[in-house]
Amino acid sequence: MNESKPRSDDTTHFGFRDVPREQKRKLVGEVFSSVAGNYDLMNDLMSLGIHRVWKRYFTATAQVRRGDRVLDLAGGTGDIAALLRDRVGDSGSIVLGDINYDMLKVGRDRMTDRGRVSGFEYVQCNAESLPFPDASFDLVTIAFGLRNVTDKDAALREMLRVLKVGGQARVLEFSEVKAEWFKPIYDFHSFNVLPKLGRLFAGDSDSYRYLAESIRKHPPQDELKRMMAEAGFARVDYKNLSAGICAVHTGYKA
Repeated sequence: MNESKPRSDDTTHFGFRDVPREQKRKLVGEVFSSVAGNYDLMNDLMSLGIHRVWKRYFTATAQVRRGDRVLDLAGGTGDIAALLRDRVGDSGSIVLGDINYDMLKVGRDRMTDRGRVSGFEYVQCNAESLPFPDASFDLVTIAFGLRNVTDKDAALREMLRVLKVGGQARVLEFSEVKAEWFKPIYDFHSFNVLPKLGRLFAGDSDSYRYLAESIRKHPPQDELKRMMAEAGFARVDYKNLSAGICAVHTGYKA
């Protein structure tokens, strides 16, 4: 599934298609504008509901304490930010950053409906070029968003740039399944079941097909570990969750 023909520097993957690099951002934006209102449903369908457990592990094991300032990229509907809010306390703050306005609006509205207003900021931004000064954050997270970034190397360098020395970056992302017996089951669910469920529950099969394809094009665990190290992160490591369906990558700013 990961094999593809060589492509020029002017093109990149959009699922299994090669598209001009400047076009990918628009296409990804259309996907997430389409699924924004059904974001939790999307994750439930893609992960069989286990994404909620993964997110709790991801935040519970993050290096964060009271008073810290956190940047949550691809903040989506605010799941990660909500889980981290109590950990940073009243003296801390969390910035939800997302390139997609519709996703950011869903997150802001959902937080407001929950009565969780103070301590949150919302910034529409591109992970490849963050609008924050150097050394602005104690923790930078991105959950289920890095695979949709066109220039992942640039995004990783930006994450490092805005981190304070000693700060931690954490990436939660669908990855490469390691259990051989499970791979055909997972592929069948991804390419046969998921698009049908997307059409049935959200009236959108194409977006769900892209999301399944984007997982297969995302760098597997060891490659992403190498990319983080090359971006300048120290002590890079990862932990597989659910047999590698997703993985948590961690790096630090030395």
